[in-house]
Amino acid sequence: MVMLDENQLSLIKEKLYKYSGIFLNDSKLAMIKNRIYHLMRDTQIYNIDTLLSNIESNAKIQQQFINSLTTNKTDFFREVFHFQDMIDRSLPALFRLNKPIKIYCCASSTGQEPYSIAMSVLYAKKLYKSSIPVSIVATDIDTNVLQEAKEGIYTIDFKVEKFPHWCDIDEYFDALDDGKNPSVRLFKAKNKLKNMLTFKQTNLFSKSYPFIREEFDILFCRNVLIYFKQEDQQEILSRLIDTLRIDGTFYLGHSEILFHLSEKFEKLGNKTFIKIKA
Repeated sequence: MVMLDENQLSLIKEKLYKYSGIFLNDSKLAMIKNRIYHLMRDTQIYNIDTLLSNIESNAKIQQQFINSLTTNKTDFFREVFHFQDMIDRSLPALFRLNKPIKIYCCASSTGQEPYSIAMSVLYAKKLYKSSIPVSIVATDIDTNVLQEAKEGIYTIDFKVEKFPHWCDIDEYFDALDDGKNPSVRLFKAKNKLKNMLTFKQTNLFSKSYPFIREEFDILFCRNVLIYFKQEDQQEILSRLIDTLRIDGTFYLGHSEILFHLSEKFEKLGNKTFIKIKA
């Protein structure tokens, strides 16, 4: 475990906030020490002051620093009611408009959420016999997890990960193992899922996003705002909401709120919102 004095710890937290907006309080001290130790090993920079200097001046090490301190907890079909709402309500309404559909997942992590969105879309297209093109943009600040998401290879423990009744895993994934252990399997996402998805790095703390106003029909922002200060959450929400069209659907994490921006939405329940005004 790396030794950090109070000043060094403070500098680490300040740099992480400066570059990503992520705010870590003192309860995360053990985690910070452990992650910085691994970063030192990966960069082969074993002096903390030298490492801090390099984080400031070296873009590659700065990205490694951000990657090392991000949290990437995710599962397939987490908070499954949002995917069911897409299938039952939002997607059928969009299909009737007879124009291409765009979906944004703003914190993709290792990809389980955007692939769950893609599976839900393909199932809905089959269910409603729709040929409307659907594209999904999935972003994250962590370049390591984005690479994992692009590869689309997952060890799935079916005792832990609960897939909805309609989801036939073999329809969406190719097996990479012999299937001898039916509870834990290794799969790769099929191209029909991958072809719907565009993964790109985006920093939600940035003052502008690489999207146009009202670009998306559906927006997923779940379990990511909790890593930001409250005042920053509101600014991030405001920027995200600008990318969602009027009548678009916004899916929010169970522990997150819209603050004063709730006036722009009609609430449907289960952290599901319809944008009613810009």
